[in-house]
Amino acid sequence: MIVYQSNKKGFIEDVISNEIDTKIKEAYIKQIGRRPSDSEANSWSNSMLHMNNVLLDNDIDNDLGVSIEFQIPMTSKRIDFILTGIGENLRDKVVVIELKQWQQVQLTDKDAMVKTKYGFGIKETVHPSYQAWTYALLLENYNSTIQDNNIELVPCAYLHNYTDDGVITNNFYEEYIDKAPLFF
Repeated sequence: MIVYQSNKKGFIEDVISNEIDTKIKEAYIKQIGRRPSDSEANSWSNSMLHMNNVLLDNDIDNDLGVSIEFQIPMTSKRIDFILTGIGENLRDKVVVIELKQWQQVQLTDKDAMVKTKYGFGIKETVHPSYQAWTYALLLENYNSTIQDNNIELVPCAYLHNYTDDGVITNNFYEEYIDKAPLFF
């Protein structure tokens, strides 16, 4: 299930007209059957502006597919942002993007785990590169269309409020960052 789907041109129009968060919220209520939390709705408002800035690049085709809040079948996991199109090698390509509004993290000694602020406290959570990579892995392993059509999956994470301080990119997380690069 996909909460919002358009192409690059339509997505940019929805952002510029200030309708994107309303469209996502209405579709979410219709498809999920409940209202999103305030923090989730706020994250759409903030993150979509940053993704709009990325997609304003004229080298990115206007017919590129944009999907938001794709629920991975048989799980409760949702992919924040997906771009679909044809890659340079003329092969179908799906870019899985994990969006984070984080401003700082703390290193842990646990594999693929970081600490960051959630609400009123600090919580342990998975590293965004690990999260994006596992989402792509789930799609690859459980989607016959991706397997049958040899669709290329490219996971990454975009931390649009984060200034790289060496913590999130620490060598401890290198294995996952290699599989799903980080962008700031």
